Amino acid sequence: MNQQAPFLSVKNLSVEYNTHNGIFRAVDDVSFDLERGTTLAVVGESGCGKSTIAKSIMRLLKPAKGQILLDGTDLVALNEKRLRPLRRKFQMVFQDPYGSLDPSHSAEQIITEPLKIQKSGTPAERRKEALRLLDRVGLPEGALDKRANEFSGGQRQRIGIARALASKPELLVCDEATSALDVSVQAQVLKLLAEIQEDTGISYVFISHNLGVVQEISDQVMVMRKGKLVELGSTEQVLTSPAQPYTRKLRRAALDPSQMEGVKPRHILAGLAS
Repeated sequence: MNQQAPFLSVKNLSVEYNTHNGIFRAVDDVSFDLERGTTLAVVGESGCGKSTIAKSIMRLLKPAKGQILLDGTDLVALNEKRLRPLRRKFQMVFQDPYGSLDPSHSAEQIITEPLKIQKSGTPAERRKEALRLLDRVGLPEGALDKRANEFSGGQRQRIGIARALASKPELLVCDEATSALDVSVQAQVLKLLAEIQEDTGISYVFISHNLGVVQEISDQVMVMRKGKLVELGSTEQVLTSPAQPYTRKLRRAALDPSQMEGVKPRHILAGLAS
């Protein structure tokens, strides 16, 4: 009996940018798999290719070579017309909760936008679904008619998650989705994402510069450096017994707050140290 193929399989992915100095290869021959209902964290310093991988999975960038197989379908091989019906299966939560939402739109407009694009349901049905999603991400019913500029950063990120969930995706790509949030709010959003995964079986690709943060949410960790895959393994193995010097350097930075960029939930760091 054949073993079931991974839900997401990225094979020999390379992504290039045209620059004034010529072609720059931002991602160089990277391969990894993600099983359904699990989380892969992609970590590394700024500029290592993490976000380029995220945008490639979302087909916001066209790879120079390689395959991105989602449930057996190669997204790289599809033109936009053939890709459009599949986009509901994979959605993204962006890093900046301020820049990713139109400040003049209400929460209802933001959350129901994907449903309107898909011509799904009547306006009343879409409003009802927006209310359900607001509740799912821990926001009150009264938030539905408020504009995005009336919410805090953490609340905006919850609305962004609700918008991403509106299409009932099977894969959610979180590109530094907690890095702009303060310590307590960051932990709340990580907890929310874990609860959603437990309830729905959704799969996550979680992009982060911070090894400390990913321990709470990931099953696997992939370490990137200068566009190349440095190390890939279970979260426990990579965080407790890293094989590569660069991963050990990142781990030391996570254990030493003076070396870490951004905010650092102390309870996560304490877990890393144990």
